[in-house]
Amino acid sequence: MWHQQEIHLPEMPRGFHLITDEIVRALPCLAECHQGLLHLQLMHTSASLTLNENTDPDVRHDLDAFIRRLVPEGLSYFQHTLEGPDDMPAHVASSLLGTQLSLAVRDGRLALGTWQGVWLGEHREQGGSRRLLATLNGCTAP
Repeated sequence: MWHQQEIHLPEMPRGFHLITDEIVRALPCLAECHQGLLHLQLMHTSASLTLNENTDPDVRHDLDAFIRRLVPEGLSYFQHTLEGPDDMPAHVASSLLGTQLSLAVRDGRLALGTWQGVWLGEHREQGGSRRLLATLNGCTAP
């Protein structure tokens, strides 16, 4: 089985957002996959994808605070500033965290650990809506 589709996410505020449920809802074909891989590619350069804590929102807050301190706005050596002071730091954060995830699929579900969820890292104040390209590869029968 091969399936590929775009998933459209609404504009979200700057920070980290748990998007696991949105991904699963957008891909009803997951239920048909006995074992396989789901590859997610974020089609943007100022946001990121990561796999992390799915329960305590303080973890998302703390990672956002850490990234903002690690890559602050207004660094004098940034030359790419035409799109605003948050743009180049957003590109750096995107490169550090990455824009792709490959997730195992088992028995029609994402094979995530007990406390794992997929996060979108929005690194712009107004990043706009975001697109994910989801590619599912797997078998439908045990």
